Amino acid sequence: MNPFDLFKNSQALKEQAERLQDELDDLTAEGSSGGRMVTMKINGKFEMLELHLDPLCVDNRDIKMLEDLIIAAQHDAFSKMRELLKEKTGSMLSGLNIPGLNPSSFGI
Repeated sequence: MNPFDLFKNSQALKEQAERLQDELDDLTAEGSSGGRMVTMKINGKFEMLELHLDPLCVDNRDIKMLEDLIIAAQHDAFSKMRELLKEKTGSMLSGLNIPGLNPSSFGI
């Protein structure tokens, strides 16, 4: 491969990565658990934006269940965000012709 082509590809990758970074605040995913008794919304930086609890799941006699539902909703939201990021980075990287570089290289 021509070194100049490699530089051109790396420059394009850098520009696309910067654009993706700017889009992460706008990207959102919602996770839920317990039949939507607990819902959570996160952004592309995996920061929690919202947490909603159905009043039915707030029972002071069963705090452990509520804690488990919150953790399950977070896992669901993170899983959905990973899929969104995989879609975004997959299309971003597919246009570049760099051997061995694909979304799985980044653990996505």
